[in-house]
Amino acid sequence: MPGLTSKFDDLAMVPVSSETYNQPAVIYPLRHGVESPIHRLSISWACGNTLRVSVFQKPQSETADGYVEAGGRVVEVQLSNSGNEEVDAARWRRKAYSSVTPFALLQSRKHSLSAASKMSLDTTPYKEEWWEHVTEYSKEISSLLSDRKLSPRSIIKDPKLIVTEIAEPMSLKAAWELFEIFYIDKHSQSWIPERLQDWLADYTSLFSGTLPTIHSKLVDFQQELVVVQVVEEDPNYWDAMSSALAVGWLETVVKLLRLHGSYQFDQLSSRETENGLVEAVAVLISKMPRMRPSLREENLGECYKTKPDFMKAWEKWRTQISKLDCSSYWLQCDHQQTREGLKNLIQIMLGNPTVLSNATFNWMELFISHFLYIKPFTAGLESMHNSAQKCMQLKPVSSPHKLFGLILGILGENTEVVLAECSRSFGPWMMAHAVELLTAGSTHADILLHEERSKLGGVSIEELHRLVYAQVLSSHALTWQIAPIYLTSCIKQGIGLLENLLYKQPVQHSQILLKSIEICRLYELDTVCSNIMRIAGVHHWKHGRKGSGVFWLQQARDEFRLNRIAKHLFDFVGKSTSDEGFKQWEGLIELLGSESRTAGGLEFLKKYRDFRRSLLQGHGDMLTDAARSAAEALVSLMKNPSTPQDFWLPLLYDSLKLLMWQERPLINVSQTQLLLNKLQELSMARLRPDFVEADLPSDALSSVRLALATNLGRAILEE
Repeated sequence: MPGLTSKFDDLAMVPVSSETYNQPAVIYPLRHGVESPIHRLSISWACGNTLRVSVFQKPQSETADGYVEAGGRVVEVQLSNSGNEEVDAARWRRKAYSSVTPFALLQSRKHSLSAASKMSLDTTPYKEEWWEHVTEYSKEISSLLSDRKLSPRSIIKDPKLIVTEIAEPMSLKAAWELFEIFYIDKHSQSWIPERLQDWLADYTSLFSGTLPTIHSKLVDFQQELVVVQVVEEDPNYWDAMSSALAVGWLETVVKLLRLHGSYQFDQLSSRETENGLVEAVAVLISKMPRMRPSLREENLGECYKTKPDFMKAWEKWRTQISKLDCSSYWLQCDHQQTREGLKNLIQIMLGNPTVLSNATFNWMELFISHFLYIKPFTAGLESMHNSAQKCMQLKPVSSPHKLFGLILGILGENTEVVLAECSRSFGPWMMAHAVELLTAGSTHADILLHEERSKLGGVSIEELHRLVYAQVLSSHALTWQIAPIYLTSCIKQGIGLLENLLYKQPVQHSQILLKSIEICRLYELDTVCSNIMRIAGVHHWKHGRKGSGVFWLQQARDEFRLNRIAKHLFDFVGKSTSDEGFKQWEGLIELLGSESRTAGGLEFLKKYRDFRRSLLQGHGDMLTDAARSAAEALVSLMKNPSTPQDFWLPLLYDSLKLLMWQERPLINVSQTQLLLNKLQELSMARLRPDFVEADLPSDALSSVRLALATNLGRAILEE
């Protein structure tokens, strides 16, 4: 990729195109912290869609050894928009780890209910229980996405504060709440327009960065309000109230009306009629009927839970507004701005389409205003989608926010569009976790997402998105441990990919190795566990960590490699008790422990270690009991099939003192005959061309034969 170095101190990459040399290029600053001048820049791929940019500083000095000192820094830059541009790496990992428990619990409950429903003819209770589990899961995910901290309430309220400053909400949270409204919350189906009005109030600040919004207008007016002396003479005052009323922010409108100059004590007597009209409009606004079970603490309006009650209250409220609109008191109001402004508010409450269109800035705000004042009895997604289409024609936007596309897909009941918008705008995390909400709230979505597709390798769309998210988790060293939760929920390809993931983990790090083994045992992957321990054993052995290598091979019960290691160790074992090489391998044999059955050929080395210890302790004055124990160890070694033939003669030669014990023979007749047979086999083996002679004196064989013959005679006489 061609690039230019900018004039800034921090190096920046400037994309250069032959077609746009005459146009100003967009500069993406790279904050690396390396002091100028920059000597060299290296770019390489990192995990996923991330570039690793290495910035090298120009060498400053040269040491006495001729080594040039240079500095630099490596920065990772994410290229594409994965939907998490508002979440830094640490918060993203925290979100990933926090969502594991709700997801795993829901999958466990799904398997339990699926097994129970197969055993029962009536599946209705299980569907209701599953819906409750999905609702609980949705609330837990929503709570972990709510990382906004509420600002502390002031004891003294500022009458001119109309927009409270809070941290900007997350688009991810806004999208998740849309899924809750339309797919999960059964109780809100009759008052979805009111839920959408609350949703817009909570997340309208998200649109202010790219679109003109009522929220941004109120923010600008609040800054202007500080210096305005007579608010009712400011056109922005009435425009702000009209816009806030259009989207149902009643408390904001009433608060602004209370700032009217007619409420001041020194003007009440001279502006009594004007103040009465302002107060009448404020009361009507605060008494607006709302088709919903309850209101938030700070919101105004009167709630009605049933449609008949709401319709009756709505007609009564509209009648009161019409009476006020036709009142003769307007002729007595001398303040023109107040009269026109209040009349405009009344037209909004009466549902004047032109006034509502002028008071809103985008189709979403106009959409909400139509529900509040023109079509308050609207029900059903089809009618809502038709209304949204008309509002889009009246208030088109040049660069729509990503949430707008999601809303249109939901209102149009087009699952394919919803999936496409989620995947494009909100990334793999959203797709992996929101699928459960879609399938629970839509039969069409359930069929579409669970259908196995040959073009996808036989997996469903649901499984595909989980595999993609698991791949994202697997590509990072701090999140790969939670990828198995999602892989094991994929029936078709999950276990195979999990095995590949475990095999790719570095075995040289003990913590990662232990974590891999723990995952294998958790999901009963015994073969994979043995293979990982075998790989770890081979790695440690090849890199000089002999003890760790033997330990992991023992854990893997790898008899073949343990035997090869034993054969390798035999070359380093001393062939006599005086050999200093004994100390070099004795510590390794200590690690074998008492369970020699898993040690393969190393079983012999352990017993040989014990035998040589007894011989070393016996140099000088050896007690008869100690000599008898050493003789028994010798016979045991010679009888053991794991004892290499190369060691027979060294063992017998080192035991000449035991064979020639003066007090009494330590080896009986049958044992002596066994040793003689071994010696005869050894004599025959010496005739083979591949036989390797032990490093012993030339008369070693004859000395051992003589000692055994002498011991045999003494043993026969004693018996």
